[in-house]
Amino acid sequence: MGRGKIVIRRIDNSTNRQVTFSKRRGGLLKKAKELSILCDAEVGLVVFSSTGRLYEFCSTNMKSVIDRYTKEKEEQPAGLDATSQTKLWQREAASLRQQLHNLQESHKQLMGEELSGLGVTDLQGLENRLEMSLRSIKTRKDHLMRSEIEELHRKGSLIHQENMELCRSLNIMSQQKIELCRQLQSCQAANKSSSTPYSFLQAANIPADLEPSQSQQKEQEHNKTGVPELG
Repeated sequence: MGRGKIVIRRIDNSTNRQVTFSKRRGGLLKKAKELSILCDAEVGLVVFSSTGRLYEFCSTNMKSVIDRYTKEKEEQPAGLDATSQTKLWQREAASLRQQLHNLQESHKQLMGEELSGLGVTDLQGLENRLEMSLRSIKTRKDHLMRSEIEELHRKGSLIHQENMELCRSLNIMSQQKIELCRQLQSCQAANKSSSTPYSFLQAANIPADLEPSQSQQKEQEHNKTGVPELG
């Protein structure tokens, strides 16, 4: 919900009036500074508070701005008719067109074009401007390259640390694998040793074909007594 419309009239409360003055004075000075920077305008601002305190802002020099203002006011008639106003705007437009043309010519010369009309002094000045621009470009490029190299070093250090962590993890896993193999071999050896007595007992049992049959035992007893066996 937006604020309601403020009625523009004198604030009766002195405290509120002083607070409003401080806020709006700061905003006015800020806008004057922005106007001078954004539009390359020569701005002079003078404010007196209700207590007589002076606040001012000037983009160049306050005295030169006041002198220029006074001169312009003296040259201008008391009132401007429509024709005079039109001529004033035409002069302003012509001045802006000339500034644009000069900027275009300067840009072409910086690009190495239309140099035939320049003398030695002009060419030397142009060369100095290009050298200053080239130094600024090289400085900026070196700064960006150093920043990128530092970033690559930082990333390389992080990757190296990650590789070290992976190597440590692989070593731990290898040791665990070796330990598991050792335990498995121990278990297999224990199983073999526990099955040996049972095999020995099986090997020690007398085969059935080596035991004397009942007929052979009877024949042996008959031979001992000498009594013929009855059918």
